[in-house]
Amino acid sequence: MVGDLALPCSEPSAIPHDVAAALVAAGQRMDRRGWVPATSGNLSARLTDDRMAITRSGVHKGFLATRDIIVVDFDGVSLTSGMKPSAETLLHCQLYRLWPDVGAVLHGHSVAATALTLALPEAEAIDFEGYEIVKAWSAFTTHEVRATLPVIDNDQDMHRLAGRIAPILEAGAAPIGYVLRGHGVYVWGTDVAAALHRLEALEFLLATDIERRKLA
Repeated sequence: MVGDLALPCSEPSAIPHDVAAALVAAGQRMDRRGWVPATSGNLSARLTDDRMAITRSGVHKGFLATRDIIVVDFDGVSLTSGMKPSAETLLHCQLYRLWPDVGAVLHGHSVAATALTLALPEAEAIDFEGYEIVKAWSAFTTHEVRATLPVIDNDQDMHRLAGRIAPILEAGAAPIGYVLRGHGVYVWGTDVAAALHRLEALEFLLATDIERRKLA
């Protein structure tokens, strides 16, 4: 990347402008909702069968520019000179490797996700029942379902964390994403717009679950 201009597509570090712009817009939207405080969170989009575009390490998502989107291979190695991806890039790689139809991955650190998972220290999952908004995921065509969100203990060792997440994903036990305890959610979709819709739906579910617990 040079400034805010995408390099020619023949370059290994090239990012189509529309992809970079979609990630910038999603990051700004997440910032306005309070889901990526400070420099937290990371956003990515598939480019090819072995490369993705992802936000660089240490950038505030409310002030993203296209120059802050870098190219990384599916081993988590940066292909953009002088720019480093987040350590959590490996969790994005895992999703792209597992499912070819995943076109984008969004990760945020909302108050709802952090508070609820810390308040439920023994919970391995949070179940949502009776919510119309679960139809944001194509797997659900009615509100009369139980949607399960796995809760996974956080770990600073990304290889070890990915190893714990893998069997949950492979078993199809994370239909709406997953949440790292005291950390935040991971949601994916066919493209950035689809992933953002699902992120908003999941954050609604988490916030509503907290409100329901207050009223119980």
